[in-house]
Amino acid sequence: RAQRYWTNAVAVFCSHIFKKNHDLTKAWKGKTEQLLRVDEHDFTMRPAFGGPAIPVGVDVQVESLDSISEVDMDFTMTLYLRHYWKDERLSFPSTNNKSMTFDGRLVKKIWVPDVFFVHSKRSFIHDTTTDNIMLRVFPDGHVLYSMRVTVTAMCNMDFSCFPLDSQTCSLELESYAYTDEDLMLYWKNGNESLKTDEKISLSQFLIQKFHTTSRLAFYSSTGWYNRLYINFTLRRHIFFFLLQTYFPATLMVMLSWVSFWIDHRAVPARVSLGITTVLTMSTIITGVNASMPRVSYIKAVDIYLWVSFVFVFLSVLEYAAVNYLTTVQERKERKLQKRFSCSCGIPHSKTMMLDGNCSESDANSLAGYTRNQMVPEEEKQEKIVVHLAMSNESNSSRKRGLKGHVGLRIIQNTHAIDKYSRLIFPGTYIFFNLIYWSVFS
Repeated sequence: RAQRYWTNAVAVFCSHIFKKNHDLTKAWKGKTEQLLRVDEHDFTMRPAFGGPAIPVGVDVQVESLDSISEVDMDFTMTLYLRHYWKDERLSFPSTNNKSMTFDGRLVKKIWVPDVFFVHSKRSFIHDTTTDNIMLRVFPDGHVLYSMRVTVTAMCNMDFSCFPLDSQTCSLELESYAYTDEDLMLYWKNGNESLKTDEKISLSQFLIQKFHTTSRLAFYSSTGWYNRLYINFTLRRHIFFFLLQTYFPATLMVMLSWVSFWIDHRAVPARVSLGITTVLTMSTIITGVNASMPRVSYIKAVDIYLWVSFVFVFLSVLEYAAVNYLTTVQERKERKLQKRFSCSCGIPHSKTMMLDGNCSESDANSLAGYTRNQMVPEEEKQEKIVVHLAMSNESNSSRKRGLKGHVGLRIIQNTHAIDKYSRLIFPGTYIFFNLIYWSVFS
């Protein structure tokens, strides 16, 4: 009796384990095939083949904008792409009207829209840990097809106002094989079909807006196709370029003005300062252009940097002019000293250096001498004699002569050139900045 009891207990336990672990996949597989009738239809053909175009709704949720490349003129975006259509071949009876969800393995057995990204350089469907594809079938034959995609697409950028620019890029979706007579792509809910993650942010850009559009695209060989656009506008952050480009360039220009306050006789100081600022500006220009595409038009940053470079270069030329005029003036003074530094027959060996201007004390000291006393007759052709008259008429004529030579004396006065440069250079550069920022900002 005890043996029979334990035998029955073991049989009941084994029966319970068998029922608990019974594999129902075979039965469910047969039920699935029967419900969806995958093997009973030719899913290489679109739904309602031979009839009107099948409408396929699309909505997108942008997960992230991964990068914007100015050099390659493209952008990388990760998004959830969803398609909605009705395929009556997949309808099945249901008492509770619940849908069935499948992964990417069923996608290979049924018809799905052949949507591709126009102007795409690289794209892929994420496959970690499995293919990020979801298929949901409803009893009435409506289908939801969703996938997670990362795509790198071309973006035609205009850098005329760089870095004070805004860029508008588009991601374009289109059916590859089916024209508008067979497949009609449309945004399922208009602008509401595009949703973005609130945490999307870029280091150099501010995302101003996302919006959707649609239009027809024509190919001469195949016909008209429905094309959907995901448009987004980006505004570049200027603060980075202010710190890395504009401020250093402005400081180099201001540093070049320091030479106007250095004595023109300090040749090593002024030359080294000028060369240093010129080379630094060249380095800044090279660094900015290295991170930009080689476009054939002028950018806004090029205007600022090259105008700043011209100001720095002109400060070097200003000192070259000062140094040259100083040398010319000193050479003239040495010639005048050799010609007029002599004893002109004046008692007590009184010598006077003449530079074109005579003081009143010099005039009084020569008032009592005549031309014959001062210079012998045989030396009249070799020396210049200044006859000083103390009358009012002579004084007025001398003043008129001085006024006529004011411009020449300003040019010859090298200190005056530096003096005017201290005002002209900063004033002109400030005026340029006012125009530049008012136009481009």
